[in-house]
Amino acid sequence: MQPIKTAVLSFGMSGSVFHAPFLNVHEGFDFYAVWERTKNEAQKHYPDVKTYRTLDELLADESVELVIVNTPNSTHFDYAKKALEAGKNVVMEKPFVVNASEGEELISLAQQKGKLLSVFQNRRWDSDFKTVKKIVAEQWLGEIVEAEFHFDRYKEELSSKQHKEIPMPGTGALYDLGSHLVDQALHLFGLPQAVFADIRILRPISKVDDYFELLLYYPALRVRLHGSYLVREPLPSFILHGSKGSFIKWRADVQEAALQNGKTPGTPDWGIELVTERGLLHTEVNGEVIRETVPTLQGNYMDYFEGIYEAIRNGAPAPVAAQDGVNTVRVIEAAFRSSTEKCVVSF
Repeated sequence: MQPIKTAVLSFGMSGSVFHAPFLNVHEGFDFYAVWERTKNEAQKHYPDVKTYRTLDELLADESVELVIVNTPNSTHFDYAKKALEAGKNVVMEKPFVVNASEGEELISLAQQKGKLLSVFQNRRWDSDFKTVKKIVAEQWLGEIVEAEFHFDRYKEELSSKQHKEIPMPGTGALYDLGSHLVDQALHLFGLPQAVFADIRILRPISKVDDYFELLLYYPALRVRLHGSYLVREPLPSFILHGSKGSFIKWRADVQEAALQNGKTPGTPDWGIELVTERGLLHTEVNGEVIRETVPTLQGNYMDYFEGIYEAIRNGAPAPVAAQDGVNTVRVIEAAFRSSTEKCVVSF
């Protein structure tokens, strides 16, 4: 196995928690380089990593095969474009780009260069969402008629990451948390016919949106996506109703907490939820009504990195297509238009 020499463009929470541990453990990757302008945080944990002070120096290193763009949202397009032009494969942190036209340009450039371009939508590999996907795929609820996804928090204070709190393209709760929910909805149900949205600022100290509610219109289905920073007692994160029954699941994936506590991914018990967090299935099977909790599938972000390895080394499809990232941004753009104009926006 020839490891993919990989560079990460930031070593904040995204780089240190969601990328470096997996690059370090997966034998198909070599966590080779990092871009840190003044600090050497990566080398404290990974002594062999190279630290570059400028992006140009990093991209000039011909050993780098893969670049992970995990910098502030507003920089994604420029940095990814430079990386592709330098002949690198690129993984983009969500929400991919700020507007869909930028994403389409990057897709075209990646095709011209013959390079991989993918979006790190790691929440597809959360234990809770994987279980929801299985319930839908196996048609335990019959035809889905209504779905509601939540990503709520209680957070009166502003983020310590100042770039997330400054009003500018790509900031706010919908781009931050909402990009996960939109991606999950599109992954399950495809693009909607239309979008209606209410996007607001609830906290007096906030300058960017910290509340959103989206309604996605499908021919026989409605999907509601909700996120807020003022929800002390959250509702279940996944509520699905179908012609045969319902499924309710709380957000309980353990991977982020494990990573923040310094645990190593890839162990046999990685990503396993507590039994008490199982989802509730209330449906009808062969004429018999059942109401019971169902086992939660094991979560594993490593599957994304395995998919990236297979895509680069063996030509497999990307685990998350760049077009999926564009579609997520299209929905977000439509949502902002809907909220501003107080109208339903058709695709």
